[in-house]
Amino acid sequence: MTYRMRLYLNRMHKLDSNVCVAVNHTSHNRIVRDGFRLVSRLGDGLFWYALMLGLLLFMGTAALLPVGHMAATGLIGTLLYKWIKGKTLRPRPYAVRQEIFLSGTPLDKFSFPSGHTLHAVVFSTVALSYYPQLAIILMPLTILIALSRVVLGLHYPSDVLAGALIGAGVAGLSFLIL
Repeated sequence: MTYRMRLYLNRMHKLDSNVCVAVNHTSHNRIVRDGFRLVSRLGDGLFWYALMLGLLLFMGTAALLPVGHMAATGLIGTLLYKWIKGKTLRPRPYAVRQEIFLSGTPLDKFSFPSGHTLHAVVFSTVALSYYPQLAIILMPLTILIALSRVVLGLHYPSDVLAGALIGAGVAGLSFLIL
């Protein structure tokens, strides 16, 4: 790696880390912290499972393909992000920067990529392809889940961006298969 490339990567990491600290400091406000904890908890899977169950209950057999599609891409997303986390082993921001206030419960020790964001993008993308009228709920929720990961001190912005890109890639490729 060239000197210029290392310099560029160091600057990008510093920017990523500093933005993480700045966004995380909003969690010092109890209302912000509690709101993003709730959003993050929904992103643990609770909301997505409820959405799939609700689609099956209200749409009947017409929801079998969309729900199956969501479940399959969710599983692929889980396998992919766990594999990537195992290869990169990037520590979470609170473990690196003392000024990061941990406001959530980490699911593991590593931050790259954000699995919550990956799954929010995968599930939303697939669900919206079948039910575009859900955009009013799914788009803001997906953005809030992604933001919650940085606010709570669990991820760097680049982790969230990578999770979103991987999630979009998994969803996009799934449409080529189904």
